[in-house]
Amino acid sequence: MANIKVLIVDDEPNIRDLLSTSLRFAGFSIHAVANGTDAIAAAEKGEPDIILLDVMLPDMNGFSVTKKIRSMGITAPVLFLTARDDVDDKITGLTVGGDDYVTKPFSLDEIVARINAIIRRTKPAEHEDSMIEVGEISINQDAHEVFVNGEMVDLSPTEYKLLRFLMTNPNRVLTKRQILEHVWEYDFNGEMGIVESYVSYLRKKLDPMTTEPLIQTKRGIGYMYKVAKSGH
Repeated sequence: MANIKVLIVDDEPNIRDLLSTSLRFAGFSIHAVANGTDAIAAAEKGEPDIILLDVMLPDMNGFSVTKKIRSMGITAPVLFLTARDDVDDKITGLTVGGDDYVTKPFSLDEIVARINAIIRRTKPAEHEDSMIEVGEISINQDAHEVFVNGEMVDLSPTEYKLLRFLMTNPNRVLTKRQILEHVWEYDFNGEMGIVESYVSYLRKKLDPMTTEPLIQTKRGIGYMYKVAKSGH
């Protein structure tokens, strides 16, 4: 993990120092800042591989920071650090382009595990066909680009991985647990809400661009990417 650059954003010096020291020891390259303004500048200049972002910052909240960097075309995964175990906070974090969240107090082992899982799921796939085409959607895996009827759609790294998993299993019902294990790669202790939130947000981006909704809900089971049998 020596080449993985982590940007830490937290206004509490003790947490910032603890994370910096521990993650350096774990082999990551670290840059730490204390507010949202510095975070945006550091994300633009430093090109981090992942951002650990506190939700409560003195100048702006972490959600605003994420919206800003996403609007600038910065796609680095964001792991939110939140002091409040609030479902609304979590869903907000995901819908503005965050990739995961962890609630304070957290263990350092958990932070390292989450970082490694996010890096695994967002890095480009290897030894696979570069293009996936299913129905009206195509994915260029080399460039991590998604097209709907030829028009590019902007997805976060986790949205991309979720869509890719659904598309590589067309017309097959995938349970929420299967999606959780494949896309997030660790146990959320039965917390299926993250899957529902991400599917909902993916639909908001895709449905206006497709002839009909492609991601269907199978109540009590999970979701299916539905395409005509004559599709690719």
